[in-house]
Amino acid sequence: MKRIIETDKAPQAIGPYSQATEINGTLYISGQIAIDPAAGQLIEGDIKVQADLVLKNIGAILDAAGYTYDDVVKSTVLLTTMDHFADMNEVYNRYYAVNRPARAAFAALGLPKGALIEIETIAVKS
Repeated sequence: MKRIIETDKAPQAIGPYSQATEINGTLYISGQIAIDPAAGQLIEGDIKVQADLVLKNIGAILDAAGYTYDDVVKSTVLLTTMDHFADMNEVYNRYYAVNRPARAAFAALGLPKGALIEIETIAVKS
């Protein structure tokens, strides 16, 4: 059965989609940008600041669904420029220092609300 995941500890969807959807032990987290969940606004800051908040927001959604970072099997990272790749990796490594998921990273022409980074995530309960 499909289960929609929503938590006020992560940003509310800014369009017609859910924060995450779970089906058959797999959690699909929608792309997250650096929105402060309390204020509902994109935070100011460089790529490291934004990447950290994105990963914290992903953690809040994982937690709300009963998953952890260790359950993450795939991440897709969108950056406004590949010049941010090394700094993003530095932050990303803090969350996935061990048990690293598969990942792809791309440069995108633009991201919602002028964000520097967006990450979508897939997690699986084994």
